[in-house]
Amino acid sequence: MNEVKLIKVFMHGLTVGRIALTPDLLCAFEYDPSYISLGKSVSPFYLPLKSDVFVAKRTPFNGGFGVFADSLPDGWGSLILDRYLKSKGIDPDKLTVLQRLALVGNTGRGALEYQPDYSESTIKEITDLNFLASETQKILTTDYAGGSLETLYKSGGSPGGARPKVFTMIDGKEWLVKFKAKSDPDNIGRIEYEYSLLAKKCGINMTETRLFEGKYFGVERFDRSIDGKVHTASAAGLINADYRIPSLDYVDLLKLCHMLTKNMAEVEALYRLMVFNIAIRNRDDHAKNFSFQLISGEWKLSPAYDLLPSSGFNGFHTTTVNNSGEPTIDDMMVVAEKTGLSKQRAKIIISDITGIVKKVKTYRRF
Repeated sequence: MNEVKLIKVFMHGLTVGRIALTPDLLCAFEYDPSYISLGKSVSPFYLPLKSDVFVAKRTPFNGGFGVFADSLPDGWGSLILDRYLKSKGIDPDKLTVLQRLALVGNTGRGALEYQPDYSESTIKEITDLNFLASETQKILTTDYAGGSLETLYKSGGSPGGARPKVFTMIDGKEWLVKFKAKSDPDNIGRIEYEYSLLAKKCGINMTETRLFEGKYFGVERFDRSIDGKVHTASAAGLINADYRIPSLDYVDLLKLCHMLTKNMAEVEALYRLMVFNIAIRNRDDHAKNFSFQLISGEWKLSPAYDLLPSSGFNGFHTTTVNNSGEPTIDDMMVVAEKTGLSKQRAKIIISDITGIVKKVKTYRRF
């Protein structure tokens, strides 16, 4: 693995800026002058669009900036990357943030691309999901580094989250297909698919979802469109929040949404997602499970994802609701009041979603 002293950042063919390391191994970033005159900040709160050198903090992204950390793999992606590097005789613990960004290159989540580009990922149609599913179990349960490791790395080396997954082309579109983790029930794919349908019934915006082979949950990528890649940043990345621990309240998240989008319709959509998470007991609602997208120069809330009942942090909602990890309807109403939503509208949303959820069979409660 070659030493990397400078990373150039690109988006939609434009040079966004460059990243270098300080002597303390912190990332320093500056925008390219041409991007300042033509572009829009890729991370408005921590990287405002101006001629300056920004230096990252040590935590929570290991000396990096949250918006660029969003490009890096975590969970399953990190496991696959580290296993793959070790198979090539490379110690992953010795890689710098810049080297890891070079490994992402032009294949990361969203629209940001990095040079030098050492990426090897390829998005192509996968014809045997059953075989790859069985191979992921070997990786999860053993030190397996067999022939399929390279295929899994190249087809799913950058996505986050704990569950095994791959990117694949289906019907001319890019999809994310998930497999079972060690602690998951055998029908986890069907469970997530059913909850995606329930979310849509509740008015939650999601991209198309499918159940492949009758058991593998798939969702169309929302960071790809017919016009190309879409700049996407998580709430964690935008405000440098540690998504591994409780670091947000929905009041703060909704205010962030309003500051970023300047659109109360987007705030209401996020409030609806909050109510849905509470209704289905999705308590793994951490700061990386909410994202925003820069589309035609305007920030918008991304389609929802990772909607499943889950235990969260110590059994409570990871993103608190009016500072409560075990929220009530009163807490939801306070959140509405604090974020500018009318009491009448909040009551309608809560009533609609709780009514729909109560009528539907519960497929799984963790």
